[in-house]
Amino acid sequence: MNTYKRHRFPPDIISYAVWLYHRFNLNHRDIEDLLAERGITVSREAIRLWCIKFGAIYTRRLKRKHRGYGDTFYIDEVFVRINGKQHYLWRAVDQDGDVVDVYLQARRDGAAAKRFFRRLLRSHGSEPRKIVTDKLRSYGVAHRELIPEAIHSTQQYENNRAEQSHEATRVRERGMRKFKSVGQAQRVLGAHAAVSNLFNLGRHLIGAKHYRDLRVSAFAERSKAVA
Repeated sequence: MNTYKRHRFPPDIISYAVWLYHRFNLNHRDIEDLLAERGITVSREAIRLWCIKFGAIYTRRLKRKHRGYGDTFYIDEVFVRINGKQHYLWRAVDQDGDVVDVYLQARRDGAAAKRFFRRLLRSHGSEPRKIVTDKLRSYGVAHRELIPEAIHSTQQYENNRAEQSHEATRVRERGMRKFKSVGQAQRVLGAHAAVSNLFNLGRHLIGAKHYRDLRVSAFAERSKAVA
């Protein structure tokens, strides 16, 4: 099946525009200007539709090809206001900083925590060795019922990794002038997490040569996902 069938623009242009949107804090108008500077005339509305359609396709492919997550999950939730209503964005990252999952829900009670933990188990394929959370009681409920064998730590400051990972969400939220719907936010943040994982190369931990090699591999994986 040809993913790009009936689209007027070549796949390289479409995939590049979608990658720019999910890799950097750019809006559709910014990408329209960047393409125009290269002699490519396309409307921001077309770019918006590309991001909706192809962003979801690329995200699924990148998740299938992900190299696997670590055995420690850092889990946290942060409020996101959408159309005047408060929602909670649940996020889990592993010890390497990869985002395991992000999930918007209307509540942060025990049922919401269990729902998110089930998603994590599906993403990971098995129980994590350890989870790190804050002292929200909902986490304890989900831990006891779903993954009682895993170590559960609530020590102060230990969950900073998850809390700091929310910053990318806030940056994207400001760039989009707030999310317009739950579906839009879930779609954008899911794609953003998948792309971020691909380019989460740990530059501060490795030498320049190794980093460049890893970056070449990341671009190669991206090329496969958008083919």
